[in-house]
Amino acid sequence: MRHVIEIEREGSGPSRIMIGSVEECLPELTAGVDPIVITDEMVAACYPELVGRYRHIVIGQGEENKNLETMAFIYRRLVEEEADRGSFLLGIGGGIVTDITGFAASTYMRGVRFGFVATTLLAQVDASVGGKNGVNLDGYKNMVGNFNQPDFVVCDPAMLRTLPEREVRCGIAEAIKAGLIGSERLFARLESGYEAVMDDSEVLSAVIREAIEIKASVVADDFTESGRRKILNFGHTIGHAVEKCCRLYTHGQAVAIGCCHAAGISRRLGFLSEEDKRRVVSAMERMGLPTECPVSARELFEALRHDKKRCGDGMSFVVLDTIGRCHVERLSFERLAELMEVVL
Repeated sequence: MRHVIEIEREGSGPSRIMIGSVEECLPELTAGVDPIVITDEMVAACYPELVGRYRHIVIGQGEENKNLETMAFIYRRLVEEEADRGSFLLGIGGGIVTDITGFAASTYMRGVRFGFVATTLLAQVDASVGGKNGVNLDGYKNMVGNFNQPDFVVCDPAMLRTLPEREVRCGIAEAIKAGLIGSERLFARLESGYEAVMDDSEVLSAVIREAIEIKASVVADDFTESGRRKILNFGHTIGHAVEKCCRLYTHGQAVAIGCCHAAGISRRLGFLSEEDKRRVVSAMERMGLPTECPVSARELFEALRHDKKRCGDGMSFVVLDTIGRCHVERLSFERLAELMEVVL
């Protein structure tokens, strides 16, 4: 059974997010085109038959490869493949692969069409949905990039079986974030714990679908993040600082820590109740996710001061009002330092 979610795009048909079997969905979505696949070493090893059907470019695995050097490698390979304005790029992989593929497609020859097969839970519920593409610069997350929607995203829950448990838990962190900003029902479902979600295929599919629907709704209202879309950054401002300062954590783990810190700040600002703050931390703990990191508040503060969401002497910070509802506060760095208990 498949489920389709559509996000409208200016000047072309909608971007289609299809939850279902990749073997059933992909031939239909790529009919009439000869995709060039971009993937990483791990995915190529796990799905040799799928990747091997197409011309393909294989990049290194991991955040350290999400950079401009990798982009140059891809551009040169596309030239070797004689890719032109009519070519179609297909990213098969997790969030790093989809970010890179989207950016490559948006910039090669000033833009070619592209789509994704999201192979990780994090990519299915968040990274591949929404049209943000980009790479890191000197350790700072997604400092170079653009907004451009793929033609389609295929999310096949069966592909998650090949993932290490740590990677699945990282995707759950993004699903929890979606519940925190947009659905108390989704959050409550995830409070039940890891096994309750992952051991029931219907529950897992429902979690993926609802997390995507929350993000799709926000993206449809504000594609270029000039207003409401900023709420999707909940947990990511501090999460990105964690990634910059500490190499111990994956993106999803850093987001889990960022959500807990943001819940604490929301409480200190007087919006979130103490009970709800504890629910946030408890939900992350039940999923086996970290809630603190061995980095000082000062180090985190200095890193987030260089975040791409910075504007002048402050930044927009997403705070929780309650589970399932949030808003954006404009905070000066002086006020943010106070809330993070950093002495300037």
